[in-house]
Amino acid sequence: MLRIGRGRDMLERMTTPRDLLIVALDVPGTRPVEQGDLSLALAGAELADLLAAGRVALDGERVVPGSASATGDRMLDEAVAALVREAPYEPVEDWLWRRGRALAAAYVRVLEAEGQLATPRRRLLPRGTERPVPVDGPARRSAGDRWAFHEPVLAGLAAALGIEPEGAGEIPVPEDEAAVTVLAAVNGAVTELEAVRQRRRIEDAAFQNIWRGP
Repeated sequence: MLRIGRGRDMLERMTTPRDLLIVALDVPGTRPVEQGDLSLALAGAELADLLAAGRVALDGERVVPGSASATGDRMLDEAVAALVREAPYEPVEDWLWRRGRALAAAYVRVLEAEGQLATPRRRLLPRGTERPVPVDGPARRSAGDRWAFHEPVLAGLAAALGIEPEGAGEIPVPEDEAAVTVLAAVNGAVTELEAVRQRRRIEDAAFQNIWRGP
């Protein structure tokens, strides 16, 4: 069983999902970040934080819950409450798909309510297309510092979204085997989701061709 335990203060310092969301909104990537991909990566970020704080452990690729006490972060508390607490427990990939459902939108709402994100209102933009932007402040600076430091977990999650630190060379690999397992699962889930999108695009194109005729 793999366990990363550094105590409650780790949760106070680490806010990987929030940092990841800010980075995804602040840093240009090689492709547009899809909301579904971001939701999967945020679920992985939550799991990485819970592992680092000793709230969960990995037994192979299964998530073994630990303490259910409050973490001090609303979204992480929801993640703890959502853990499967009966053996044989839940594989990491299943957690990503289940917890990740609409998770990006949930984080945006929370950070907007806290004043960490703002949505610009532009009359020329179609309704519903306004992209939230990080507000200058401690949260944005903290995420930026961690990003500039090329912190391995944050960098690995961002890389799965097509965002890589400038001048970093190869993406750093976490020393913790559990974190590596989480990152591999996130990459696999994002790849699988893109394959589903690609199949749908092909099917939609074929359907359109049928109706166009010769």
